[in-house]
Amino acid sequence: MQDQTASQFTLRPLAETDLDACHRLSLALKWPHSLEDWQFIYQLGTGFAIEKQSDGQAPALVGSALCWRYGNSHASLGMVIVQAAQQGLGLGRQLMEQLLHELGARNIMLHATPAGQPLYEKLGFAATGKLHQHQGSAQQSPLVALPAGERIRPIGVNDGVRLQALDARATGIDRSQLLAALGEMAEGVAIDRDGEVLGFALVRRFGHGRVIGPVIAPDALHAKALISHWINTYAGSFVRIDVPDASGLSEWLSEIGLTRVDTVIAMLKGEPAKKDPGLQLYSLINQALG
Repeated sequence: MQDQTASQFTLRPLAETDLDACHRLSLALKWPHSLEDWQFIYQLGTGFAIEKQSDGQAPALVGSALCWRYGNSHASLGMVIVQAAQQGLGLGRQLMEQLLHELGARNIMLHATPAGQPLYEKLGFAATGKLHQHQGSAQQSPLVALPAGERIRPIGVNDGVRLQALDARATGIDRSQLLAALGEMAEGVAIDRDGEVLGFALVRRFGHGRVIGPVIAPDALHAKALISHWINTYAGSFVRIDVPDASGLSEWLSEIGLTRVDTVIAMLKGEPAKKDPGLQLYSLINQALG
């Protein structure tokens, strides 16, 4: 940050009363997050704000950043925003360094835009893959047939522990608190085989529509069955889904009418989590939470 401007800016913890201003920051970038989306991610994590002091005016929030802890070993970060007029002053780096200090020795994941990637690389992050964002007005699509003896059913009140265990196997990290919070606001279906849960998919309101995720499944066939269930359920509504490039689902989603509108870079600082090769995360909760 330039010396002559540094005194204008203050870095401090993010407060719930800042969320209206944070929402305005994200709207300026044409991000789809609603105020309710901001409230949800704020309640689950830790955030920091940068405010600017101008003569004769109240301080104005010009930057935000949040992080989320998963057990003692992992974390993710996101919603790193600096107002366009304040870019180039080192504020983004200051926010990132504060988040890294807050998280300590954890292995940290994020999703980077091409503009943000160089800064993250300087801070020790390395690219690990790509994430494709698909969205559009959902159209009726052919249902994907499951093997004999398997069915898609609504998630029940007693499924929570099993879903958290599947998620931990697929991601290699403890997201139990996050999954419990999602359970309070999302709809869910599971693939059941004689009482055994093989995979699941959640859908919830997001922005001006709905987002599908996470989707945990043993293979692409089961993932497509779960996703097509929600696409058909909400045919005619705006739907978004974020899928890792390694999932192999991006081309299929385009074929069934959900356009790929963006691609970001998955990055990691630290060691990758140990995942169960028999399960995979086919769709994220969102780009910040993972």
